[in-house]
Amino acid sequence: MSGSRLGEVFRITTFGESHGPYIGVVIEGLQPGLEIDTDFIQRELDRRRPGQSKLVTPRNEADRAQIISGVFEGKTTGTPLCILIPNQDQRSRDYRQLADILRPGHASYTYLKKYGVFDYRGGGRASGRETATRVAAGAVAKQFLARRGIQVRGFTRAVANIWAEQVDFDFIEKNPVRCPDPMVADKMAEAIEQARKEGDSLGGIVEIVVNHVPPGLGEPVFEKLEAELARALMSIGAVKAFEMGSGFSAALLKGSEHNDPFWMNPDSGEIETRTNHAGGVLGGISNGMPLVMRIAVKPPSSIRKTQESINQQGEPVSFSIGGRHDPCICPRVVPVAEAMVALVLLDMILLQERLSQQKDLNRLRDAIDTIDTQLLLLLARRCHLTRQIGRLKEAEGRAVEDRDREQHLMEKWRTLGAQLNLPRELVTRVVEEILRASKKIQKDACSRADSIKTG
Repeated sequence: MSGSRLGEVFRITTFGESHGPYIGVVIEGLQPGLEIDTDFIQRELDRRRPGQSKLVTPRNEADRAQIISGVFEGKTTGTPLCILIPNQDQRSRDYRQLADILRPGHASYTYLKKYGVFDYRGGGRASGRETATRVAAGAVAKQFLARRGIQVRGFTRAVANIWAEQVDFDFIEKNPVRCPDPMVADKMAEAIEQARKEGDSLGGIVEIVVNHVPPGLGEPVFEKLEAELARALMSIGAVKAFEMGSGFSAALLKGSEHNDPFWMNPDSGEIETRTNHAGGVLGGISNGMPLVMRIAVKPPSSIRKTQESINQQGEPVSFSIGGRHDPCICPRVVPVAEAMVALVLLDMILLQERLSQQKDLNRLRDAIDTIDTQLLLLLARRCHLTRQIGRLKEAEGRAVEDRDREQHLMEKWRTLGAQLNLPRELVTRVVEEILRASKKIQKDACSRADSIKTG
């Protein structure tokens, strides 16, 4: 099955089905010797797992991460890092009566048209269960982002047209909806609970904010930062829309209202924008301001209310979905969305660092080229002086070879080379080659002087 891979440098591949024995993820692109906090990975999985409150599915999955390769004594080995997560609380019998039904809002019909087969037990790869692997990989990415001072935080901005007007990041994990506004969190929870009692479900809006993102991430055309973020977030099964910064409301503004004026922040000494309608991205590249994005999360399709559809033979059916399902998945989407953003950002950072390293390589090579030119100019000057010495020796009747002088030069170069921490063998070979060339130049100069005299 294609389409299970994300990233170019920091690359992940997820695998497994919701009712198989395991789901898992393989992470590539990690340098060896990097410390991995496995407890942090588990804490992130605990934020996503089912059974956290009465507002989510009561399915009892421990989601215990098992790192089976790529880590030795708490550090990466440089080989692919593989994380397995056992599936422990499947109830395939809950889905048997639905095996032949084309469920509204589900992937059964489209999977049948694409592959000719569909795992009706919870949806297989189309199940939200698959997102646990993303959270595990995202937890690894978050650790390396945090070491660069980058923090990714998500929250539920709206449910049932109830909007969080204020954002208290410390309050997000203190309520089951993951709402950042203490004034409306209970109202959101009540709306979700009411939908559950009615056998229905609710959607909502999840917002993700990333602080301390360095400027320069992203590409200017097809791999714009917001395009890659949109691709990653829209790959979450329940997400139906994405916006960055002002998003759709930008269409209602004038240019004078939407433009973000630049200024030099005297406190940080950095160039910033006074507003952030762009959401931290200009021309597809991060501008150093906080990244702000939102996703629209649809109501879960699995509801107890009676629905009308058809079976695979085209016959009308009425059905109700039992089992254990979320009345609203926004609270559990929050850590998944954070993970997807973290994966994209770390990949973009590593790509940018490669570009920076190439720039540094070119700069260093240019510096070496300059030094090489200077060395050649100095050698040319030395050869000119050596010819003059050869002519003087010829005029005075002195021998070209002067072993005492050669020994003196050799000791002098070796002493200076040691002070400069240069390899002794390199210094010796350079001196020997220069002395050999010098004697030849002097002999040639003497021969020319003799030919001029005899001529």
